[in-house]
Amino acid sequence: QVQLVESGGGLVQAGGSLRLSCAASGRTFSFSSSAMGWFRQAPGKEREFVAAISWGDGSTDYADSVKGRFTISRENAKNTVYLQMNSLKPEDTAVYYCAARNDMVMTRRGAWYAYWGQGTQVTVAS
Repeated sequence: QVQLVESGGGLVQAGGSLRLSCAASGRTFSFSSSAMGWFRQAPGKEREFVAAISWGDGSTDYADSVKGRFTISRENAKNTVYLQMNSLKPEDTAVYYCAARNDMVMTRRGAWYAYWGQGTQVTVAS
């Protein structure tokens, strides 16, 4: 059984910052060989890609809407991936999900991620 547990969400004023964490566990899961991603879903909207990071060279990818404001990083020793979110905007309000692949290479395609967390709510007040 693989578990991804997100934390760090909350209510913040526009322009503020939050850091999300996602801790991975499971006997059959090799965090250090897995690409990780963050996705979000706002009310009434489809889930969308936010950021991803590969294992190995640590390559990253970001949605245009968050580029320059969000930073994804990983700490393999702690089986944890982070999403640092700065200069938050009301349109960033959503449930944020962590996802993991059974592959080292990152992707924007949600369907290619094998494991998902339960999500953490981020609300940005104007």
